[in-house]
Amino acid sequence: MIQLGVRQELTIVKKVDFGVYLADTKEGGEPQERVLLPKKEVPAQAKTGDSLNVFIYKDSMDRIIATTRQPEFSVGETAVLKVKEVGKIGAFLEWKLEKDLLLPFKEQTIKVQEGQDCLVALYIDKSGRLCTTMKVYPYLRTDSPYKKDDKVEGRVYEVIPNFGMFVAVDNCYCGMIPKREPTGNVKVGDKITARVAGVLEDGKLTLSLREKAYIQIGRDAEQIMKMLKDKGGKLPFNDKADPEIIRSATGMSKNEFKRAVGNLYKQRLIVIEPDGIKLV
Repeated sequence: MIQLGVRQELTIVKKVDFGVYLADTKEGGEPQERVLLPKKEVPAQAKTGDSLNVFIYKDSMDRIIATTRQPEFSVGETAVLKVKEVGKIGAFLEWKLEKDLLLPFKEQTIKVQEGQDCLVALYIDKSGRLCTTMKVYPYLRTDSPYKKDDKVEGRVYEVIPNFGMFVAVDNCYCGMIPKREPTGNVKVGDKITARVAGVLEDGKLTLSLREKAYIQIGRDAEQIMKMLKDKGGKLPFNDKADPEIIRSATGMSKNEFKRAVGNLYKQRLIVIEPDGIKLV
């Protein structure tokens, strides 16, 4: 069976002036489906009966065709592609094949611009054409090689306030930064480096942009010291302040701020007052 949007081994069953016809002959018998591999892509010395590894797609005239080129991904997989242009029905993305891929407006999670890199998944739309979507969650894998405390890189593809920030680790593995974790100014489309805070039973990764607590305390303390110096030696809140005030001002959770303030207090670098903290 010849499958659109995937790489597969097909056999040369007929040679013609403009290329060769390929078919799936694994099950034996006379192949009913055939697909053309244009002459410019036929390997030298190829002959009838040879097997070729090809990718199946539709050309600009909507005809099923084979290619020996290696596209960035197959149906059901994800990849980062660049926006070539934005048209009336969506954006068109560049890839290694001649016909650009459509990213319909309804499949965009944010409005994309020309030249922008987008994380997308490849699927076959209702009209039987290859198409892309930025709604990649169902296509991400849960078999990553990573374990707790590993450093990983990924791309943010969605933010849901009640849950957190969703990240495609290595552009293909399922990860999430829970809403309790500070994320600063990170937004959809950003590339991030994170720490694996945990691996769930289903293989999904829980991530954090912060280091382990014993490492982060020192960094948070340094940040608070800098803030104090920048503010003339005093901050107008202490570790008993509302969590949102602390997070808005420092990017830390209340517990993280409290640990860092305690660290500075033990070193006798600050004084904790009813209305704030100040340098000694």
